[in-house]
Formats: sequence, structure tokens, C-alpha cells
Amino acid sequence: MEYLIGTDIGTSGTKSILMDTKGNLIAQDLQQYDVLTPKPLWAEQWPDVWLDATKKSIRNTVEKSGVSPDQIKGICISGLYGGSGIPLDENMEPIRPCLIWMDRRAGEQGKWVLDNIGAEKLKKITHNGVDPYYGYLKMLWIRDNEPQNWAKIKLFLPPNAYAIYKLTDEVGIDYSSAGNIGGIFDMNTRTWSYELMDEMGIPRSMMPTRLMDSSEIVGGLNKQSAQELGLVEGTPVCAGGVDCGVATFGLGVLDPGEYAAAIGTSMCAALIHEQPIKAKDLIQWPYVYRSKELSYSFGGGATAGAVVKWFRDQFAQLEKTEEENGGENAYAVLDRQAAQIPCGSEGLVVLPYFMGERSPLWDTHAKGVIFGLSLAHTKAHVYRAFLEAVAYSLRHTMESTGQDLGETILLAGGVSKSKLWKQIFADVTGYSIVCPIHDVEANLGDVMLAGLGTGTLTLDEIRTWRVLDEKILPNQQAHEQYNQYYQMYHSIYRSLKKDMEHMSSIQ
Repeated sequence: MEYLIGTDIGTSGTKSILMDTKGNLIAQDLQQYDVLTPKPLWAEQWPDVWLDATKKSIRNTVEKSGVSPDQIKGICISGLYGGSGIPLDENMEPIRPCLIWMDRRAGEQGKWVLDNIGAEKLKKITHNGVDPYYGYLKMLWIRDNEPQNWAKIKLFLPPNAYAIYKLTDEVGIDYSSAGNIGGIFDMNTRTWSYELMDEMGIPRSMMPTRLMDSSEIVGGLNKQSAQELGLVEGTPVCAGGVDCGVATFGLGVLDPGEYAAAIGTSMCAALIHEQPIKAKDLIQWPYVYRSKELSYSFGGGATAGAVVKWFRDQFAQLEKTEEENGGENAYAVLDRQAAQIPCGSEGLVVLPYFMGERSPLWDTHAKGVIFGLSLAHTKAHVYRAFLEAVAYSLRHTMESTGQDLGETILLAGGVSKSKLWKQIFADVTGYSIVCPIHDVEANLGDVMLAGLGTGTLTLDEIRTWRVLDEKILPNQQAHEQYNQYYQMYHSIYRSLKKDMEHMSSIQ
């Protein structure tokens, strides 16, 4: 039997899995860490935290599996959207922490781009817009605010490409990671836009010249890394991609016209397509499969799973402590309580804008809101309202595509563990929901990509894997009730938008 490893470097943890070529999950390991938030709306991470977690998770997975290293035929590494990318010096060592996707500090740089380049030109070349979410603006923030660091930068690499470089001594960047930087990537030619880089003052040499498909082999494990991981020197490592796109591929999305959402710390909900679509305010980059032909157009909440985790950590400390002492999972307890609450949480609506909001709202000043509280509401009411808020956010993103999405959407991430949350998504959106059997998210896509890249798997073999669970149908009566709350969700934001901007100015 032959085996493959899929590793995903996430915002709050790095996970590795080992599967056989029949699609059976053999072993897995998760290494957790926190995001650095030195100031409000700032979010960054030192890359060696990611590298250390990558090595530990792979090594532990190999040890847990009991599989002989010579039977492991390949590795693929995906990663969170690394924003600016990791700024590296001439020795390929990090100069400062990486400004990740969640970071919102580059507002002034966005204004400069609008004034000096213009949204129309940017959209025509990159198919993307102007918002602090995008990595090219984060690069400009470093240039404008840390000239001493800017002068040292030889290269920017996304998290997965950095880890792969450290493991193989080879540099490359996958198309999805390059496109997600926005502003300096030409979606029409699938290469860097030197015209825009020159206008923005970003040296051409700072971008990797080797652009790769996500399944392409970057290089083999070097001797030191092989020893650290317990693997064979030369084991192929594939390029991977942005985790949400890889997670979509792991759901078996191989053809245009399919819609899938990956819900982790944030939410990425995307339509896969060939021809450009007239979508409103979505992010676009090359898909991780057939990268030169297929595009991944997505939107979604900056905080999805993050706001639910925040609620648990801040208001369910008893349940969390009991779990830590061997009791039931805290989320399962909260789910059971919230399942007793009617849809709409008896008049509660939450706006999940706890770190501003990206596509399709694009509002750095957006704030989190809990609307409708009364003395009759309990912790269970508020928890359910948080689950519903993420579902409203997904529906907003779906409607922004302006496309016919069929009757079913695919949903990956921690949501697959919660029967209640899956039903809420179905009832709010009015679509049937299908989730993966295993909660492995991008890791499953990594395994598939590693199999394709090494020739260990074919597309026909991947199509035979049973990766999806049973379909969850929407309750029509609940959907009609949620329609009213969904309209309120939009109305509350519109009413408070100016107050949110004023609050930001006060802060």
C-alpha cells in the first residue's frame, strides 16, 4: 500500500493527515497556536511558528500511523492566506512577522492606490479591488511605515511556500497564492503585472519567478528535514495553495459551476468558473486545479468560526473547563442548549463583523453587534444567534455571485461537526447542504493534490473516494422565518454604518 500526507498551515493551528490511496484516513495530528494582535485590527505571525508546527504535525502523524517511511510517496502543503507574504532577507530569513489576511492596517495605502492608479484599471488587470485584506496593500504598508525593513527585503513568500522552501531548499509559488495577493497579479495572463508593480513601487525581484500548479512538485525533502520528519530524503513536496481553495478541491469540486464554502476561522464561499463572471465585490484568483483555466471567485466573513470560538471562550468558560477536565465537548453542550431555541433566537440578530468585514461588504469600520437583547434571553439564545449570523453572512456572499447556484452547496470545516449548525445553514440559505465525512478540510485536498502531482493517484481514482456525507434538506417553514431575520440583518448594518465609522474615528 502507498500513502500520502496532506498538511495545512491554518490561522490558529497546523494539521497533518496521512491517507492511503483508497481514501482511508490513517493518522492525523494538530499543532495549535495563537495570532499576534499587537494593536486593534492588526494580525500577524512569526513564520517560524508555522514552520515548527508543520514539522511537528508531520512527524507526529508519521509516528502515529506506523507506516514505513518508504511507503509515503508525497506531501502537499496548503496554507492560510498570508497577506503580505513573509518578508525574507538575502539569507532567506524572516525580517518581521507576516501580515496575515486578517490584518486591516493598510487603509491609507488603499486610498493611495485609488487616487494614483484607480479601481477601474486595477479591476481590469487583476479582477480584484482595493481593501486592506489584499496582500499588495500590506506590502505597501511595510514600505511606507518600516523603510528599514523594506530595504532588507529580498523576497516575499506565502506561508506554505516558505515551509516548502525550508523543507526542500526550492522556491516556488502556486497560482492561487499569487492571485490572492491581488493588485500585482494579472488574472488575464496568470502572471505578475510588472506594470502595476512598477507603478506601486514594488520591485519585480520581490516576487518569486517560479509560478506553479498546486499539484506540481516543488522539490524533494532535504536531508535535514527528512531526518526531522522521519521520512525518506527526496520525498516529493507539492506546491499546495490557499487553504480554502484546497479545501474546495478536497470536496471533489473538479468542474466549473459548483459552489462550495469552507468555514474555519474565517469563511470562504466560492463559485468555480471558466469565463469571467459579473460578480459583485468578490475576490478572484486561479483555482488550485487547472489553474490557468479555472477561477475561484469568493467572498465570506472575516470572522466566522472565530466569533463562535470567541463566544465559547468568553461566555462558556464553565463548559470549556469541564471539557478540559474530561467532560463533554463545550461546543456540543452549547449546541444542545441552542437546539431548544426557535429559529431567529426569539428576536436576536448578530452582525459578525468583529474584525471589520471583507467581501462582499468591504468595510474596515464594520463592528460586531448583538441586536434585540431582552431579559428573557439566555446564553443559549445568544449562542444560537451567533451561529445564525455566520449563516446570514454565507447567504449574503452567495447572492453576491449573481449566478444560478443550483440546489445544493458544499460546506467544509468545523461546521460539519454540528448537526444544529448544518441545519441552520440549510434553513437560512434555502439550499441543501452536503458536508465531508471527515473533518479534514484542506488536508483532504492536499492529499489529492499530492497524489496527482506524484502520479500516485489519477482523477478517476479520486472520483471514487466517498468523501461526502448525507444531504441535509432545508425546512421551508424555517426558511420563510429566516427570510425576515435576514432582511433585518442587512437593515441593522445600514442603519449603524455611519455610527460604526464614527466609533472607529473615536478609537
